[in-house]
Amino acid sequence: MVEKRICLGAFAGAHGVKGEAKVKTFTEKEAGVAAYGPVASEDGGRVFTLKFIRILKPRLALVSAPEIASREDAASLTGVRFYVSRDQLPAAEDGEYYHEDLIGLAVIDETGDRHGEISALHNFGAGDIIEITRPSGARQMIAFQKDIVPIVDMKDGRVTVLREALIAGDDLKEDSGDS
Repeated sequence: MVEKRICLGAFAGAHGVKGEAKVKTFTEKEAGVAAYGPVASEDGGRVFTLKFIRILKPRLALVSAPEIASREDAASLTGVRFYVSRDQLPAAEDGEYYHEDLIGLAVIDETGDRHGEISALHNFGAGDIIEITRPSGARQMIAFQKDIVPIVDMKDGRVTVLREALIAGDDLKEDSGDS
């Protein structure tokens, strides 16, 4: 079985002259990027023992790591995402989910008809959005809100999305714009 990893953040540039780095955080709290032990680059080629220093602004933290030797080294990491093993994180609370755990869940409507699977989650600032890949390969984005996605069944590996929201997406895709 392939180990599930969770992306905690991405390096966002150097700060100062001692090898400190700015980090774009994907954790609930900025300090979370350093809270779960060593992190590894996406390719696994580098491991970092991050020390949280402070919040620079919301979703941007300042960190240091003994494995980052200089300002140039920190700058060279810009854009590199870092991960921890899923089992290093605490269990999600009831009604909360790690994005990684939702990827691949089947999407059904309230009648039980299957419409595809969750292929990605996004948040552009106004809330989480699930991206559904249909059996045809078409993709649809739907707000991940309780009134639209009333059931998340992790045990059976599926989410229920209101048929009305799924059909609305079908109508948009069928419009060819030839009016």
